[in-house]
Amino acid sequence: RFEQITIVGVGLIGGSVGLAAKARGAARTVTGVGRDERTLARAAAAGALDSYTTSLADGVKAADLVVICTPVDRIVPDVLAAAAAAPPRCVVTDAGSTKGNVVRGLAGKLPPGGATFVGSHPLAGSEKKGVAHARGDLFDGRTVVVTPTADTDPEAVGVVEVFWRTLGATVVRMDPAEHDEALAVTSHLPHAAASGVAGVTPPGWLGLTAGGVRDTTRVAAGDPDLWAAIFEANRDAVLAAADRFLLRMTEFRTALAAGDKAALCRWLADGKKVRDALGS
Repeated sequence: RFEQITIVGVGLIGGSVGLAAKARGAARTVTGVGRDERTLARAAAAGALDSYTTSLADGVKAADLVVICTPVDRIVPDVLAAAAAAPPRCVVTDAGSTKGNVVRGLAGKLPPGGATFVGSHPLAGSEKKGVAHARGDLFDGRTVVVTPTADTDPEAVGVVEVFWRTLGATVVRMDPAEHDEALAVTSHLPHAAASGVAGVTPPGWLGLTAGGVRDTTRVAAGDPDLWAAIFEANRDAVLAAADRFLLRMTEFRTALAAGDKAALCRWLADGKKVRDALGS
């Protein structure tokens, strides 16, 4: 049980961290930090926060754990600001979906003997945004990837892993580069593919769509600015994933153009096998 958890960025993920932490008794108090007082007030009214402030330094000055839930292009400066203002005992973690850019951005910049950073990523996002969609059970049974480096304090890693388990998650430990390569395929490429399918659908045909289009394009409703930042932060891994996807689609087009039904069936069976293994 922490005396104080501070959440920087109280949207869908940050708000859900607050709700889950309070529901499970993970902290005596939960403080929120953000740019908009109205958003913070809504989070407090929803029960996600005990207190809030627009000053990051004030919000973290007594924190035992700081959870950075801001967009990926803001995580590095927010971690550095939190580490500079938090007590030396404090552990700082994040919820970003890219990790290599954070490790590179923080290299050699954290204050010696000060707060410790441990990267993490809850695989529990949504195309929806904002604290209005936060849920206290968002992390139940979901995977959180914790991404220490060779230089990360093992005790701090344990603190972060126990924190996420307390919120109901299953914790997996991965190297930051391995995480980014995997998420490029399992998260970032699917978003790009969904946007691609949505983008080639003429508005006049929307009345003819059914479950297939709606299920395939659901994540395309996500925030464009947020996702552009994710693609940029994980550019090399996403480009590699996109190349694999283009090769796969070229195989489909070649088989279809040749009228090769057997090849089409094999192509479809390969996809079905993976989807069936994923489960419902």
